[in-house]
Amino acid sequence: MSDLTAIFKAYDVRGTVPDQLDADAARAIGGAFARFVRTQGATRVLVGRDMRPSGVELVAAFTDGVLDHGVDVVDLGLVATDMMYFASGSLDAPGAVFTASHNPAEYNGIKMCLAGAAPIGRDTGLWAIRDLALAGPEPAPRRGTRTEHDVLDAYVAHVRGFIDVDALRPLRVVADTANGMGGLVVPAVFADLPVELDHLYPELDGTFPNHPADPIQPENQRDLMARVLETGADIGLAFDGDADRVFLVDERARPVSGSLTTALVAREILQRHEPGAAIIHNLICSRAVPEVIRENGGTPVRTRVGHSFIKAVMAETGAAFGGEHSGHYYFRDNYRADSGLIAALVVLEALSRHDGPLSDLLAPLDRYAASGEINTRVDDAAAVIDKVAAHYADHPQDRLDGLTVDAGDWWFNLRPSNTEPLLRLNLEAPTPADVERHVAEVLALVGGTGA
Repeated sequence: MSDLTAIFKAYDVRGTVPDQLDADAARAIGGAFARFVRTQGATRVLVGRDMRPSGVELVAAFTDGVLDHGVDVVDLGLVATDMMYFASGSLDAPGAVFTASHNPAEYNGIKMCLAGAAPIGRDTGLWAIRDLALAGPEPAPRRGTRTEHDVLDAYVAHVRGFIDVDALRPLRVVADTANGMGGLVVPAVFADLPVELDHLYPELDGTFPNHPADPIQPENQRDLMARVLETGADIGLAFDGDADRVFLVDERARPVSGSLTTALVAREILQRHEPGAAIIHNLICSRAVPEVIRENGGTPVRTRVGHSFIKAVMAETGAAFGGEHSGHYYFRDNYRADSGLIAALVVLEALSRHDGPLSDLLAPLDRYAASGEINTRVDDAAAVIDKVAAHYADHPQDRLDGLTVDAGDWWFNLRPSNTEPLLRLNLEAPTPADVERHVAEVLALVGGTGA
């Protein structure tokens, strides 16, 4: 069996197959997950997988591990990650989906949640599951039973319920699902809507023959951008491999940041659905996000980066919506889980109500220039952060997640990676020239090497 300690990350299990994640490891994790959720009162576990070929064997082994420990398995088959969260919420059962999201074909992994789609992370059970897997099996006297369940139709109805379908006007939409699970859910959700859907790479193929299913990288949006221009589409949608994230491209084929999408969706929720609501944004989102939230009568709530933190703060505050710069969008009425498709539909409704193109709709929200995430390899991340903090000691700063410094008309966040010896810099300023100048200034203090 592979080294389990190497594949348990901060939020999920992930590694290359079969050297890091194999059937024996999946069986051990399945047994550990069953034992863990049994202490929460669960008697069944939902299991699904994405389109990666390795998922078939891994799911079978994981299922055996769960059944051996006296817990029933409901096999959902092929699912997008947000389908699993919907199933966990609507069926009130813990779940596990085998996916490596945007990672290359040789990877696979497991995202797990408790009943009601409650998150499991490093400090909320994930590493306890790791320790149980390392301790070895404790089979139960009774073996569980396996059944199958299809949630696609119920999921489609749920997702559509977040918008007024009758408000949609005919729109030309290009969706690039990159041979990922969007190939299953996107056509199902868009069927019968007044939308002309041009679907790039719809075939489910976990070898990713066209391009990586990682739309946060600009080069993986090139085909989408070209098709938007070629067809005169109103909007482009780029989904990652497990289809829980979406990135937008406007009618001019210009990428729309996750911060800008967060601001737009937040404005729509505050204006049309829940005036005065609390809205979550993580600390690397643009300053425009809390500005837009306040301007529309909402209460911005700033959090650390990462879904387990955002979901926890949403539960504490009752926030209606949360967004991350990385393209994750969370909805309270979606069991506080993220859904790229729900976010996309909210944007399409906003565009339908707007008398003009997407770029015009977004223009009032696009207020600053940003660096994007810049990674630097360093030997001692904590020491470097302390050094940078000391240099900017005269400016307001906090350590909510790494170091955030407010330098007046510009700001930056410098935070360590959870899994690698990297520091991640995000910086925002009034103009691209300001961004370039201040990035050079901060990176000179950081030192290290590019990553």
